[in-house]
Amino acid sequence: MADRTCLAIVLAAGEGTRMRSLRPKVLHALGGKPLLAHALASVAEANAVAVVVGPGQEAVAAEARSLRPEADIFVQAERRGTAHAVLAAAPAIARGYDDLLVVFADTPFVTRATLERLRKPLGNGTAVAVLGFCAADPTGYGRLIVEGKKLLDIREERDASATERVITLCNAGVMALDGGVALDILRAIDDRNSKHEFYLSDAVKIARAKGFDAVALETEEDEVRGINTRAQLAEAEGVLQQRLRAAAMDGGATLVAPETVFLAEDTKLGRDVTVEPYVVFGPGVVVEDGAVVRSFSHLEGAHIGKGASVGPFARLRPGARLGAKTRIGNFVEVKEATIEAGAKAPHLAYIGDARVGENANVGAGTITCNYDGVDKHRTDIGKDAFIGSNSALVAPVAIGEGAYVGSGSVITRDVPAGALAVGRARQVVKEGWATRLNAKKQAGKKRAHAPD
Repeated sequence: MADRTCLAIVLAAGEGTRMRSLRPKVLHALGGKPLLAHALASVAEANAVAVVVGPGQEAVAAEARSLRPEADIFVQAERRGTAHAVLAAAPAIARGYDDLLVVFADTPFVTRATLERLRKPLGNGTAVAVLGFCAADPTGYGRLIVEGKKLLDIREERDASATERVITLCNAGVMALDGGVALDILRAIDDRNSKHEFYLSDAVKIARAKGFDAVALETEEDEVRGINTRAQLAEAEGVLQQRLRAAAMDGGATLVAPETVFLAEDTKLGRDVTVEPYVVFGPGVVVEDGAVVRSFSHLEGAHIGKGASVGPFARLRPGARLGAKTRIGNFVEVKEATIEAGAKAPHLAYIGDARVGENANVGAGTITCNYDGVDKHRTDIGKDAFIGSNSALVAPVAIGEGAYVGSGSVITRDVPAGALAVGRARQVVKEGWATRLNAKKQAGKKRAHAPD
Protein backbone atom coordinates (compact mmCIF):
# COMPACT_ATOMS: atom_id res chain seq x y z
CA MET A 1 0.00 0.00 0.00
CA ALA A 2 3.06 2.25 -0.12
CA ASP A 3 1.86 3.69 -3.43
CA ARG A 4 -1.45 4.88 -1.93
CA THR A 5 -1.65 7.74 0.54
CA CYS A 6 -3.76 7.31 3.65
CA LEU A 7 -5.59 9.52 6.13
CA ALA A 8 -6.51 7.86 9.41
CA ILE A 9 -9.36 9.29 11.45
CA VAL A 10 -9.33 8.30 15.11
CA LEU A 11 -12.71 8.77 16.76
CA ALA A 12 -12.17 9.75 20.40
CA ALA A 13 -15.34 11.72 20.98
CA GLY A 14 -17.20 9.33 23.29
CA GLU A 15 -17.79 10.49 26.87
CA GLY A 16 -17.56 7.04 28.43
CA THR A 17 -20.10 7.82 31.14
CA ARG A 18 -20.39 4.10 31.88
CA MET A 19 -16.83 4.27 33.25
CA ARG A 20 -18.18 6.42 36.12
CA SER A 21 -15.07 8.56 35.85
CA LEU A 22 -14.14 12.22 35.68
CA ARG A 23 -11.41 11.21 33.23
CA PRO A 24 -12.32 10.80 29.54
CA LYS A 25 -12.66 7.13 28.66
CA VAL A 26 -9.88 7.13 26.05
CA LEU A 27 -7.37 8.42 28.62
CA HIS A 28 -7.79 5.38 30.84
CA ALA A 29 -4.68 3.23 30.76
CA LEU A 30 -4.20 -0.21 29.26
CA GLY A 31 -0.78 -1.79 29.59
CA GLY A 32 0.60 1.44 31.00
CA LYS A 33 -0.56 3.81 28.28
CA PRO A 34 -3.88 5.47 27.37
CA LEU A 35 -6.37 3.76 25.09
CA LEU A 36 -5.87 6.67 22.69
CA ALA A 37 -2.16 5.86 22.45
CA HIS A 38 -2.95 2.30 21.37
CA ALA A 39 -5.21 3.56 18.59
CA LEU A 40 -2.66 6.09 17.37
CA ALA A 41 0.04 3.41 17.36
CA SER A 42 -2.13 1.23 15.11
CA VAL A 43 -2.27 3.99 12.47
CA ALA A 44 1.40 4.95 12.73
CA GLU A 45 1.96 4.19 9.04
CA ALA A 46 -0.75 6.61 7.87
CA ASN A 47 0.42 9.71 6.02
CA ALA A 48 -1.83 11.90 8.15
CA VAL A 49 -3.97 11.53 11.24
CA ALA A 50 -7.10 13.38 12.33
CA VAL A 51 -8.42 12.95 15.86
CA VAL A 52 -12.08 13.75 16.51
CA VAL A 53 -12.84 14.72 20.11
CA GLY A 54 -15.97 15.78 21.93
CA PRO A 55 -16.67 19.29 23.22
CA GLY A 56 -14.74 20.18 26.34
CA GLN A 57 -12.26 17.34 25.86
CA GLU A 58 -9.14 19.49 25.86
CA ALA A 59 -7.27 16.80 27.79
CA VAL A 60 -7.88 14.29 25.00
CA ALA A 61 -6.73 16.80 22.38
CA ALA A 62 -3.60 17.56 24.39
CA GLU A 63 -2.78 13.87 24.75
CA ALA A 64 -3.26 13.35 21.01
CA ARG A 65 -0.88 16.22 20.23
CA SER A 66 1.72 14.89 22.64
CA LEU A 67 1.57 11.47 20.97
CA ARG A 68 1.36 12.69 17.38
CA PRO A 69 2.20 16.43 17.21
CA GLU A 70 1.27 16.78 13.54
CA ALA A 71 -2.23 15.35 14.04
CA ASP A 72 -5.22 17.52 13.16
CA ILE A 73 -7.74 17.87 15.97
CA PHE A 74 -11.43 18.28 15.18
CA VAL A 75 -14.33 18.74 17.59
CA GLN A 76 -17.65 16.97 17.13
CA ALA A 77 -19.79 19.67 18.71
CA GLU A 78 -22.97 17.57 18.67
CA ARG A 79 -23.26 13.83 19.29
CA ARG A 80 -25.14 12.71 16.20
CA GLY A 81 -23.58 9.36 15.36
CA THR A 82 -20.41 7.86 13.95
CA ALA A 83 -20.73 9.22 10.42
CA HIS A 84 -21.35 12.67 11.87
CA ALA A 85 -18.14 12.28 13.90
CA VAL A 86 -16.14 11.31 10.80
CA LEU A 87 -17.51 14.32 8.91
CA ALA A 88 -16.19 16.58 11.65
CA ALA A 89 -12.84 15.89 9.98
CA ALA A 90 -14.14 16.77 6.49
CA PRO A 91 -11.45 19.44 5.91
CA ALA A 92 -8.78 16.75 6.28
CA ILE A 93 -10.65 14.28 4.07
CA ALA A 94 -11.03 16.95 1.38
CA ARG A 95 -7.24 17.14 0.95
CA GLY A 96 -7.55 14.13 -1.32
CA TYR A 97 -5.87 11.09 0.22
CA ASP A 98 -6.18 7.83 -1.68
CA ASP A 99 -7.50 5.90 1.34
CA LEU A 100 -9.46 6.82 4.43
CA LEU A 101 -9.23 4.69 7.59
CA VAL A 102 -11.70 5.08 10.45
CA VAL A 103 -10.70 3.59 13.81
CA PHE A 104 -11.99 3.99 17.34
CA ALA A 105 -9.89 5.10 20.30
CA ASP A 106 -11.72 2.67 22.59
CA THR A 107 -10.83 -0.36 20.45
CA PRO A 108 -7.16 -0.73 21.36
CA PHE A 109 -6.17 -4.13 19.97
CA VAL A 110 -6.60 -3.53 16.23
CA THR A 111 -3.19 -4.07 14.63
CA ARG A 112 -1.36 -2.26 11.86
CA ALA A 113 -1.34 -5.47 9.84
CA THR A 114 -5.13 -5.73 10.01
CA LEU A 115 -5.56 -2.12 8.92
CA GLU A 116 -3.20 -2.64 5.99
CA ARG A 117 -5.22 -5.72 5.02
CA LEU A 118 -8.40 -3.64 5.21
CA ARG A 119 -6.98 -1.08 2.78
CA LYS A 120 -5.91 -3.56 0.11
CA PRO A 121 -9.30 -4.02 -1.60
CA LEU A 122 -9.81 -0.28 -2.11
CA GLY A 123 -9.74 1.08 -5.63
CA ASN A 124 -10.73 -0.70 -8.83
CA GLY A 125 -14.40 -0.23 -8.04
CA THR A 126 -14.32 -1.16 -4.33
CA ALA A 127 -15.18 1.90 -2.24
CA VAL A 128 -15.76 0.46 1.23
CA ALA A 129 -14.04 -2.26 3.26
CA VAL A 130 -15.49 -3.21 6.64
CA LEU A 131 -13.83 -5.17 9.44
CA GLY A 132 -15.98 -7.93 10.87
CA PHE A 133 -15.73 -10.74 13.40
CA CYS A 134 -17.65 -13.89 14.25
CA ALA A 135 -19.20 -13.16 17.64
CA ALA A 136 -19.67 -15.81 20.27
CA ASP A 137 -22.81 -13.85 21.18
CA PRO A 138 -23.91 -11.49 18.37
CA THR A 139 -26.62 -9.81 20.44
CA GLY A 140 -26.49 -6.04 20.03
CA TYR A 141 -24.12 -5.97 17.06
CA GLY A 142 -24.84 -4.96 13.51
CA ARG A 143 -24.82 -7.96 11.16
CA LEU A 144 -22.77 -8.08 7.96
CA ILE A 145 -24.94 -9.23 5.06
CA VAL A 146 -22.52 -10.93 2.67
CA GLU A 147 -23.18 -12.59 -0.66
CA GLY A 148 -20.23 -14.32 -2.25
CA LYS A 149 -17.27 -12.00 -1.72
CA LYS A 150 -19.35 -8.84 -1.61
CA LEU A 151 -20.80 -7.00 1.37
CA LEU A 152 -24.39 -6.03 0.61
CA ASP A 153 -25.34 -4.18 3.78
CA ILE A 154 -24.84 -3.76 7.52
CA ARG A 155 -28.07 -4.42 9.34
CA GLU A 156 -28.48 -3.04 12.85
CA GLU A 157 -30.01 -5.63 15.16
CA ARG A 158 -33.23 -3.74 15.76
CA ASP A 159 -33.79 -3.62 11.98
CA ALA A 160 -32.73 -7.21 11.28
CA SER A 161 -35.13 -9.96 10.33
CA ALA A 162 -35.24 -13.22 12.27
CA THR A 163 -33.10 -14.84 9.56
CA GLU A 164 -30.55 -12.03 9.66
CA ARG A 165 -30.28 -12.18 13.44
CA VAL A 166 -28.94 -15.71 13.14
CA ILE A 167 -25.87 -14.31 11.34
CA THR A 168 -22.79 -14.28 13.60
CA LEU A 169 -20.54 -12.19 11.32
CA CYS A 170 -20.76 -8.81 13.02
CA ASN A 171 -19.63 -5.25 12.36
CA ALA A 172 -16.51 -4.19 14.28
CA GLY A 173 -17.00 -0.55 13.32
CA VAL A 174 -13.54 -0.16 11.76
CA MET A 175 -13.80 0.86 8.13
CA ALA A 176 -11.70 1.86 5.13
CA LEU A 177 -13.04 3.99 2.28
CA ASP A 178 -11.70 4.98 -1.09
CA GLY A 179 -10.57 8.57 -0.58
CA GLY A 180 -11.77 9.66 -3.99
CA VAL A 181 -15.43 9.04 -3.16
CA ALA A 182 -15.38 9.03 0.67
CA LEU A 183 -16.82 12.52 1.13
CA ASP A 184 -19.62 11.91 -1.37
CA ILE A 185 -20.58 8.70 0.43
CA LEU A 186 -20.36 10.20 3.93
CA ARG A 187 -22.39 13.28 3.00
CA ALA A 188 -25.12 11.09 1.53
CA ILE A 189 -25.74 9.37 4.87
CA ASP A 190 -28.98 10.56 6.45
CA ASP A 191 -30.53 10.34 9.92
CA ARG A 192 -33.74 8.59 8.95
CA ASN A 193 -33.63 6.03 11.73
CA SER A 194 -35.12 5.57 15.18
CA LYS A 195 -32.26 7.47 16.86
CA HIS A 196 -32.07 10.22 14.24
CA GLU A 197 -28.31 9.76 14.03
CA PHE A 198 -25.89 9.46 11.13
CA TYR A 199 -24.53 5.91 11.09
CA LEU A 200 -21.18 5.12 9.47
CA SER A 201 -22.52 1.63 8.74
CA ASP A 202 -24.89 3.17 6.15
CA ALA A 203 -21.83 3.87 3.98
CA VAL A 204 -22.12 0.33 2.61
CA LYS A 205 -25.60 0.63 1.09
CA ILE A 206 -24.89 4.15 -0.15
CA ALA A 207 -21.68 3.03 -1.88
CA ARG A 208 -23.57 0.20 -3.56
CA ALA A 209 -26.35 2.58 -4.61
CA LYS A 210 -23.69 4.70 -6.29
CA GLY A 211 -22.41 1.69 -8.22
CA PHE A 212 -19.41 0.78 -6.06
CA ASP A 213 -18.55 -2.49 -4.39
CA ALA A 214 -18.13 -3.12 -0.66
CA VAL A 215 -16.30 -6.00 1.02
CA ALA A 216 -15.98 -7.44 4.51
CA LEU A 217 -12.76 -8.78 6.04
CA GLU A 218 -12.81 -10.98 9.12
CA THR A 219 -10.60 -10.87 12.21
CA GLU A 220 -10.65 -12.41 15.70
CA GLU A 221 -13.19 -11.10 18.20
CA ASP A 222 -10.47 -10.24 20.73
CA GLU A 223 -8.79 -7.87 18.24
CA VAL A 224 -11.88 -5.67 17.99
CA ARG A 225 -12.76 -5.80 21.66
CA GLY A 226 -14.29 -2.43 22.59
CA ILE A 227 -14.06 -0.83 26.02
CA ASN A 228 -16.97 1.03 27.55
CA THR A 229 -16.90 -0.01 31.21
CA ARG A 230 -14.29 -0.58 33.89
CA ALA A 231 -15.12 -4.29 33.80
CA GLN A 232 -14.33 -4.38 30.07
CA LEU A 233 -11.13 -2.42 30.72
CA ALA A 234 -10.09 -5.04 33.28
CA GLU A 235 -10.90 -7.85 30.83
CA ALA A 236 -8.82 -6.14 28.14
CA GLU A 237 -5.95 -5.71 30.59
CA GLY A 238 -6.09 -9.44 31.29
CA VAL A 239 -5.90 -10.24 27.57
CA LEU A 240 -2.99 -7.85 27.07
CA GLN A 241 -1.07 -9.13 30.09
CA GLN A 242 -1.30 -12.71 28.83
CA ARG A 243 0.18 -11.60 25.51
CA LEU A 244 2.95 -9.56 27.13
CA ARG A 245 3.93 -12.35 29.51
CA ALA A 246 4.03 -14.90 26.70
CA ALA A 247 6.17 -12.57 24.58
CA ALA A 248 8.57 -11.94 27.47
CA MET A 249 9.06 -15.65 28.08
CA ASP A 250 9.41 -16.37 24.36
CA GLY A 251 12.14 -13.71 24.35
CA GLY A 252 14.17 -15.55 26.96
CA ALA A 253 13.01 -14.14 30.32
CA THR A 254 11.91 -16.31 33.21
CA LEU A 255 8.69 -15.28 34.94
CA VAL A 256 8.51 -17.52 37.99
CA ALA A 257 4.75 -17.00 38.43
CA PRO A 258 3.63 -15.28 35.21
CA GLU A 259 0.06 -14.65 36.33
CA THR A 260 1.33 -12.42 39.19
CA VAL A 261 3.63 -10.23 37.07
CA PHE A 262 2.20 -7.10 35.46
CA LEU A 263 4.01 -5.60 32.48
CA ALA A 264 3.66 -2.35 30.57
CA GLU A 265 3.39 -2.63 26.81
CA ASP A 266 6.87 -1.14 26.38
CA THR A 267 8.61 -3.27 29.05
CA LYS A 268 11.85 -4.71 27.69
CA LEU A 269 13.27 -7.81 29.39
CA GLY A 270 16.61 -9.22 28.23
CA ARG A 271 17.63 -12.85 27.99
CA ASP A 272 17.99 -14.82 31.19
CA VAL A 273 16.26 -12.12 33.21
CA THR A 274 14.43 -13.60 36.18
CA VAL A 275 11.29 -11.95 37.51
CA GLU A 276 9.98 -13.32 40.79
CA PRO A 277 6.27 -13.27 41.76
CA TYR A 278 4.27 -10.09 42.33
CA VAL A 279 6.36 -7.57 40.40
CA VAL A 280 4.76 -4.54 38.68
CA PHE A 281 6.41 -2.86 35.69
CA GLY A 282 5.19 0.63 34.88
CA PRO A 283 6.00 2.35 31.58
CA GLY A 284 9.55 2.83 30.39
CA VAL A 285 11.43 -0.07 32.02
CA VAL A 286 14.41 -1.84 30.45
CA VAL A 287 16.01 -4.85 32.17
CA GLU A 288 19.24 -6.10 30.63
CA ASP A 289 20.43 -9.70 30.35
CA GLY A 290 20.86 -11.77 33.48
CA ALA A 291 19.30 -9.32 35.93
CA VAL A 292 16.99 -10.46 38.73
CA VAL A 293 13.90 -8.57 39.92
CA ARG A 294 12.73 -10.01 43.19
CA SER A 295 9.21 -10.21 44.58
CA PHE A 296 6.94 -7.28 45.40
CA SER A 297 9.03 -4.68 43.57
CA HIS A 298 7.58 -1.76 41.59
CA LEU A 299 9.52 -0.30 38.66
CA GLU A 300 8.76 2.65 36.41
CA GLY A 301 10.95 4.61 34.00
CA ALA A 302 14.03 2.65 35.08
CA HIS A 303 16.98 1.02 33.33
CA ILE A 304 18.53 -2.04 35.00
CA GLY A 305 21.97 -3.19 33.88
CA LYS A 306 23.29 -6.67 33.19
CA GLY A 307 23.40 -8.99 36.15
CA ALA A 308 21.89 -6.46 38.54
CA SER A 309 19.65 -7.46 41.44
CA VAL A 310 16.57 -5.52 42.52
CA GLY A 311 14.38 -6.16 45.55
CA PRO A 312 12.46 -7.73 47.11
CA PHE A 313 10.17 -4.83 48.04
CA ALA A 314 12.19 -2.29 46.02
CA ARG A 315 10.86 0.77 44.24
CA LEU A 316 12.56 2.20 41.17
CA ARG A 317 11.07 5.51 40.05
CA PRO A 318 11.60 7.40 36.77
CA GLY A 319 15.22 8.23 36.07
CA ALA A 320 16.67 5.30 38.02
CA ARG A 321 19.63 3.86 36.12
CA LEU A 322 21.38 0.82 37.54
CA GLY A 323 24.74 -0.31 36.18
CA ALA A 324 25.96 -3.86 35.74
CA LYS A 325 25.95 -6.09 38.82
CA THR A 326 24.47 -3.45 41.09
CA ARG A 327 22.36 -4.44 44.04
CA ILE A 328 19.26 -2.60 45.20
CA GLY A 329 17.80 -4.49 48.12
CA ASN A 330 14.63 -4.62 50.16
CA PHE A 331 12.81 -1.39 50.97
CA VAL A 332 15.15 0.74 48.87
CA GLU A 333 13.76 3.56 46.73
CA VAL A 334 15.73 5.07 43.83
CA LYS A 335 14.59 8.13 41.89
CA GLU A 336 16.43 10.13 39.20
CA ALA A 337 19.71 8.54 40.22
CA THR A 338 22.53 6.60 38.60
CA ILE A 339 23.90 3.61 40.49
CA GLU A 340 27.18 2.70 38.82
CA ALA A 341 28.54 -0.80 38.25
CA GLY A 342 29.00 -2.90 41.35
CA ALA A 343 27.51 -0.35 43.75
CA LYS A 344 24.96 -1.49 46.29
CA ALA A 345 22.26 -0.29 48.64
CA PRO A 346 21.21 -3.56 50.26
CA HIS A 347 18.30 -2.32 52.39
CA LEU A 348 16.22 0.53 53.81
CA ALA A 349 17.52 3.54 51.89
CA TYR A 350 16.32 6.44 49.74
CA ILE A 351 18.56 7.56 46.87
CA GLY A 352 17.14 10.50 44.93
CA ASP A 353 18.76 12.96 42.50
CA ALA A 354 22.14 11.32 42.95
CA ARG A 355 25.08 9.44 41.55
CA VAL A 356 26.49 6.46 43.42
CA GLY A 357 29.94 5.58 42.07
CA GLU A 358 31.32 2.16 41.20
CA ASN A 359 31.47 -0.34 44.06
CA ALA A 360 30.23 2.19 46.61
CA ASN A 361 28.17 0.95 49.56
CA VAL A 362 25.11 2.76 50.89
CA GLY A 363 24.21 1.52 54.37
CA ALA A 364 20.79 0.82 55.83
CA GLY A 365 18.74 3.85 56.80
CA THR A 366 20.70 6.24 54.54
CA ILE A 367 18.82 8.99 52.75
CA THR A 368 19.81 11.67 50.29
CA CYS A 369 18.07 14.83 51.47
CA ASN A 370 17.44 16.17 47.97
CA TYR A 371 14.51 18.58 48.47
CA ASP A 372 14.67 21.87 50.36
CA GLY A 373 10.97 22.67 49.96
CA VAL A 374 11.50 24.58 46.71
CA ASP A 375 14.25 22.96 44.63
CA LYS A 376 15.84 19.53 44.16
CA HIS A 377 19.59 19.20 44.74
CA ARG A 378 22.06 16.47 43.82
CA THR A 379 24.23 14.18 45.88
CA ASP A 380 27.41 12.73 44.36
CA ILE A 381 28.92 9.63 45.98
CA GLY A 382 32.32 8.67 44.62
CA LYS A 383 33.75 5.32 43.60
CA ASP A 384 34.42 2.89 46.47
CA ALA A 385 32.86 5.24 49.05
CA PHE A 386 31.28 3.74 52.16
CA ILE A 387 28.19 5.38 53.65
CA GLY A 388 27.51 4.13 57.17
CA SER A 389 24.03 3.17 58.31
CA ASN A 390 21.43 5.78 59.27
CA SER A 391 23.25 8.66 57.57
CA ALA A 392 21.59 11.74 56.08
CA LEU A 393 23.38 13.34 53.11
CA VAL A 394 22.07 16.90 52.83
CA ALA A 395 22.30 17.94 49.18
CA PRO A 396 24.00 19.54 47.41
CA VAL A 397 26.91 17.51 48.70
CA ALA A 398 29.70 15.32 47.32
CA ILE A 399 31.38 12.32 48.95
CA GLY A 400 34.81 11.71 47.43
CA GLU A 401 36.23 8.45 46.13
CA GLY A 402 37.04 5.96 48.83
CA ALA A 403 35.66 8.23 51.58
CA TYR A 404 33.90 6.93 54.69
CA VAL A 405 30.85 8.42 56.38
CA GLY A 406 30.39 7.27 59.97
CA SER A 407 27.08 5.69 60.92
CA GLY A 408 24.40 8.08 62.13
CA SER A 409 26.02 11.13 60.54
CA VAL A 410 24.32 14.18 59.07
CA ILE A 411 26.60 15.36 56.26
CA THR A 412 26.17 18.94 55.11
CA ARG A 413 29.60 19.63 53.58
CA ASP A 414 31.65 17.90 50.90
CA VAL A 415 33.86 15.02 52.05
CA PRO A 416 37.29 14.76 50.34
CA ALA A 417 38.46 11.53 48.73
CA GLY A 418 39.81 9.05 51.22
CA ALA A 419 38.56 11.01 54.24
CA LEU A 420 36.38 10.02 57.20
CA ALA A 421 33.39 12.24 57.98
CA VAL A 422 31.48 11.93 61.25
CA GLY A 423 28.62 14.35 61.82
CA ARG A 424 26.98 13.44 65.12
CA ALA A 425 27.02 14.48 68.78
CA ARG A 426 29.71 13.02 71.06
CA GLN A 427 28.49 10.09 73.15
CA VAL A 428 28.14 10.78 76.86
CA VAL A 429 27.85 7.94 79.43
CA LYS A 430 26.53 8.65 82.96
CA GLU A 431 27.18 5.67 85.19
CA GLY A 432 24.19 4.54 87.33
CA TRP A 433 21.83 7.17 85.90
CA ALA A 434 19.24 4.65 84.64
CA THR A 435 19.33 2.66 87.87
CA ARG A 436 18.64 5.76 89.95
CA LEU A 437 15.82 6.84 87.61
CA ASN A 438 14.09 3.45 87.81
CA ALA A 439 14.38 3.40 91.61
CA LYS A 440 12.80 6.84 91.79
CA LYS A 441 9.90 5.71 89.57
CA GLN A 442 9.24 2.61 91.69
CA ALA A 443 9.24 4.67 94.88
CA GLY A 444 6.69 7.04 93.37
CA LYS A 445 4.40 4.14 92.46
CA LYS A 446 4.51 2.76 96.02
CA ARG A 447 3.55 6.14 97.51
CA ALA A 448 0.68 6.49 95.06
CA HIS A 449 -0.80 3.13 96.10
CA ALA A 450 -0.16 3.41 99.84
CA PRO A 451 -3.36 3.43 102.05
CA ASP A 452 -4.36 6.72 103.70
